[in-house]
Amino acid sequence: MKIDTVKGFADMIGKTAEKRALIKGVVQRTFEKYNFEQAETPIIEYEEFVKANNPNDEAISDIFKLQDKGGRNLALRYEFTFQLKRIAKNKKLPYKRFQIGPVFRDEPVQGNRLRQFTQCDIDTIGSTIKDEAEILAVIKEILNTLKVKSVIYVNNRKLLNEILKELGITDKENVIREIDKLDSLSEPKVKENLKKYKAEKVLNIFKKKESFFKKYKAYSEIEELKKYCEYYGFEVKFVPYLARGLSYYNGNVFEIKGAGIKETICAGGSYLVEGIQSAGISLGLERLELVTNILLELEKTLVVSLDKDREAIKLVQKLRKQNKNVTIFYGKPSKALEYANAYGMKQVIFVGAQEVKTKKFKIKIMKTGRQKTLKI
Repeated sequence: MKIDTVKGFADMIGKTAEKRALIKGVVQRTFEKYNFEQAETPIIEYEEFVKANNPNDEAISDIFKLQDKGGRNLALRYEFTFQLKRIAKNKKLPYKRFQIGPVFRDEPVQGNRLRQFTQCDIDTIGSTIKDEAEILAVIKEILNTLKVKSVIYVNNRKLLNEILKELGITDKENVIREIDKLDSLSEPKVKENLKKYKAEKVLNIFKKKESFFKKYKAYSEIEELKKYCEYYGFEVKFVPYLARGLSYYNGNVFEIKGAGIKETICAGGSYLVEGIQSAGISLGLERLELVTNILLELEKTLVVSLDKDREAIKLVQKLRKQNKNVTIFYGKPSKALEYANAYGMKQVIFVGAQEVKTKKFKIKIMKTGRQKTLKI
């Protein structure tokens, strides 16, 4: 029997799991601080619902498909946004929700991307550009809390459409999909791809200064977003070729990059949910984990019973009531110290006959080897 993980999936244990839990905690507390309401949705949905109105999007082609015993065509969720069509129904607007959980893509494993990964999403149904600025403010606060240096890049899909219309380019959807690859492919390669749509000339416009784009009507939406982000105390950077691959975006779009990795940490934009203007952003936990350089030192304690189990358990429970992270160990001191080293225990407390009698317990600090006394 094979016990290895399936390609593209991974076990998260030890320090990795602890770091992920800490990051998730920061993310969730920040989402809640801005009054986004938590939601949980099924991992498995009907295939036709997962595909929704965007069957040609690359992400849709990568969904995991399956069938139940009833022969129904099902799929694993590949993101959270499509499920908003159901959970946002009849909600008082604006409806602000967040969700944290696993999503799945049946795609080649490359770079830092696994086939199961954790997304942390916030969305506002019934949004304005002011709400878009708030969404970016939430993400900026999370990154600042985790001491991640980041840059927020913004553009507008209407602006891209205006530029393409001016150039007489009709196949906008496919051209935008190729433009979106400028982040991962070389400019000559993208130019070659654009030639089949007679759209390679758009690359010259993208090289112009930001002031050039003020003549387009849609640029005013970028100006408004910049203004409100400034009110929140941070800046965003305009990038005229930023497209975002998904076809449902209809206004401002954004990507956030961090030092240390090429890939985007989080991305999103404005779109419609059942005809209602909305906006959201998705933060990838795995990528955030890569750029978060925090020293995670949980204060773990090991209590060693030296044939004084009753007293050791009482001490352990007393410490746990004080919100200490404690493990009890029954056995020889030498084995206990090996165990403490293996699991990163900060300190070891010995409970023997002498300690019980005097109510003074020896504590060994693992990092320094120093000993002190705990009096109870």
